[in-house]
Amino acid sequence: MPIYTSLKKQDPDVYNALIGEMSRQTDGVELIASENYISPAVLEIMGSIFNNKYSEGYPGRRYYGGQQYTDAVENLAIERAKKLFNAGHVNVQPHAGAPANVAMYFALLNPGDTVMGMDLSHGGHLTHGSPVTYITKIFKFVTYKMKDVETGELDYELMRETALKERPKILLAGFSAYPRELNYARLKAIAEEVGAITVMDMAHIAGLIAGKQLRNPFDDGFDILTTTTHKTLRGPRGGMILCRDPEAGKRIDKSVFPGFQGGPIMQMIAAKAVAFGEALKPEFKDYARQIISNSKHLAKFFMDRKVKLITNGTDNHMMIIDCVKSWNIGGHEVEVVLDKVGITLNKNMLPDDPRKPADPSGVRIGTPAITTRGMKEAEMEKLGAYILGAIEKRNDEKALAGIHAEVIKFCRSFPIPGVVKE
Repeated sequence: MPIYTSLKKQDPDVYNALIGEMSRQTDGVELIASENYISPAVLEIMGSIFNNKYSEGYPGRRYYGGQQYTDAVENLAIERAKKLFNAGHVNVQPHAGAPANVAMYFALLNPGDTVMGMDLSHGGHLTHGSPVTYITKIFKFVTYKMKDVETGELDYELMRETALKERPKILLAGFSAYPRELNYARLKAIAEEVGAITVMDMAHIAGLIAGKQLRNPFDDGFDILTTTTHKTLRGPRGGMILCRDPEAGKRIDKSVFPGFQGGPIMQMIAAKAVAFGEALKPEFKDYARQIISNSKHLAKFFMDRKVKLITNGTDNHMMIIDCVKSWNIGGHEVEVVLDKVGITLNKNMLPDDPRKPADPSGVRIGTPAITTRGMKEAEMEKLGAYILGAIEKRNDEKALAGIHAEVIKFCRSFPIPGVVKE
């Protein structure tokens, strides 16, 4: 029996878009650092009848009846997340990473309080204090940067000076485009000196922490972790907030609901439970280890060929390429060229980038999705060659078409989990 028969019959326009997206993912290379492929089990539960149930409140404390099974899956998600990250309290209800951060701010701060986070162009996230976000109208944000973009070392001395001057209530770690591991102990020491709460937005590296390949900030005394669940953690799109101290969790819970969100999305919480269960299995450590190995191997491949990488390498799942220094073109042009050959990545700002966000100087590359497909070090060299070949031949449409054909053939050897064509 063909799949998606009801959709195909009822809404052929949406059906055709779905089939087109299946082909794009199957025949293309996904190098966006924040994207991944979920397992068939996670995909199944996301499309389940848990969608039909309204479950305002928390397990055992709901505002509607008929909650025995929603309570069961939410409790499973909570207990599995606690075990994964050695947390004292977990809230799995945030709809995404940005709402998780906003709910965390409202739980811990009063209007006008100060947060210190990583500068956006140095690798931070929009929710860490970018002036384009509404949250900056409520709280004050100050930033820290890298001291040396050649190594990625943060300017801890200036960070301490700024903290002593500004007295932030939260010292926020975490990033969306930073290839190195943070020194949580130094960050914690600065926070303690000024009485700040320590929060780590681990959205990008949650799976690498769960897989025991990167350090858990809780081990260095961090108070709170926020995260998405869909990047390296390989779960459904959603958010989560974890606390070391269960007492702090009470404030978080009240902030998430009823303070910021209404009813939780139960099919996504059930999917989180399934994904966390997968991450607790021994093979997930192997997966996390391979993500980093692939990232380091691809970074070395580029650097050996005179491609300029910010911080000159990587400790995690991503790398940032300076396209202007490497090829004298901007990140937008590189993104467009690689789209033509079926390789997807995203343009990205560089530290103190003189160019605008719509056409910045860099691109960001990540290895979680391709690692999920089973690619290893040998495939990193093939991908690197495709990328460099496409950029070199960017004005030759015939050559680009040839590379695209090779990429399609290459990709079909690495199936995507959960994708079944009719």
